[in-house]
Amino acid sequence: MSEPSDVRVRLARLRAPIFAAPMFLVSTPELVVEACRAGVVGSFPAPNCRTSEELGQWMGRVRTGLAAPSHGDWPVAPWALNLVTHTTSKRLPADLEHVAEHQPPIVVTALGSPKPVMPVVHGYGGLVFADVTSEDLARKAADAGVDGLVLVCAGAGGHTGELSPFVFVERVRRFFDGYIALGGAIGTGEAVLAAQALGADFAYVGTTFLVADESMASPDYRQMVIDCRASDLMITRAFTGARANMLKPSMLNQGLDPAELEFKVAKMNFTGRENEQVKPWVGIWAAGQGLGRIDKVAPTRAIVDGLAAEYAAARRRMAELCA
Repeated sequence: MSEPSDVRVRLARLRAPIFAAPMFLVSTPELVVEACRAGVVGSFPAPNCRTSEELGQWMGRVRTGLAAPSHGDWPVAPWALNLVTHTTSKRLPADLEHVAEHQPPIVVTALGSPKPVMPVVHGYGGLVFADVTSEDLARKAADAGVDGLVLVCAGAGGHTGELSPFVFVERVRRFFDGYIALGGAIGTGEAVLAAQALGADFAYVGTTFLVADESMASPDYRQMVIDCRASDLMITRAFTGARANMLKPSMLNQGLDPAELEFKVAKMNFTGRENEQVKPWVGIWAAGQGLGRIDKVAPTRAIVDGLAAEYAAARRRMAELCA
């Protein structure tokens, strides 16, 4: 398996410029492996593991899975781990010990400063991306010396942003020349190319992979994603304290009234699930505005195949337009 130190070269050789975004209680090691073997970056969030020890086991499963060859005429893509660095995440020091051992090529920090992880990740040649929702947060992360930024825009599933991608990318490119991954309602190959046209290097695609065979989403969750449209989403701070796009039908299924939750604000809670007593988000499901196009459950490989084909076709159309 390639070492993290060549991750920039490997990013330049992706089949399509896509990150299969980390999704809470959805992404699995198998989804990561299949995405990478299909030629795009796969990722999962550390809080999907209940303990730091389990996190180490998951990273070991990813590394073992990526020892197999790719699915086609492209190299196996690098993988990414998403780490919550919010002050309520008490397991971060232990998680970082496993990061140092398993050396994920890319670490994406979220909901806190990237500074705690940078010495470890840069020490073994990995890259640090920071997940940000505002220009101010992007500036702070850039000043900290991150290699890349994930710009979370309006329309993103789960924890979401407020800015339009047309504004966000342009403003950040004024002061940051590192990698940019753009997230928010990107679910087609055409949208991936549009992200690049705006100045991003990669598209951060989440909801499209939620229905993958390899995800942890329950059959009911997947069916809800297939059945719903963007109008079925609601932004609320009621579950983790951060703005999040959640499915209203999932709230109704739990006996909750979306109208009562829309403006409720919970205490910030990103405990990493270890010894967690209260899980206010159980049964409350997230999704992004990419809803409405997803019509079936499919293997991760097939989802990547579809996105890559759309992306290639969009590039050909743009080449004709610009000829």
